[in-house]
Amino acid sequence: MNTTPQARRAVYGRLLRSYAELPAHREHDEARWTVLMAAHVVGQADLGLHVDSHLRMLRLAWDQGDPREAAGQLLRLALVPLGHALGRLPAGNIGRATVPALRPMVPPPAVQALIARHAGSS
Repeated sequence: MNTTPQARRAVYGRLLRSYAELPAHREHDEARWTVLMAAHVVGQADLGLHVDSHLRMLRLAWDQGDPREAAGQLLRLALVPLGHALGRLPAGNIGRATVPALRPMVPPPAVQALIARHAGSS
């Protein structure tokens, strides 16, 4: 994927359009989280996109009644500015409360495939 700020924003925008098209029903929860994780990975290097991805994750956790995930997203929202100021952004981290906030990782295959698909579309 082209990693210019403009390219990241374009891919992020396409991912969010994909997210908006998913029905807000329980049977689509996994797909909704996968899109948000992909958006987090793509947007992490941009402060605004990074904050936006965690706000969207917080909203989804809240809508699903998941207090653990919601608390994890609140913590991550508090850490985002510090991470950007210190240049400590764990590459590939999917942004969920189910993974350590500061651990670099290789995103799961489904997240990688989603990013590749949206990076290749125009």
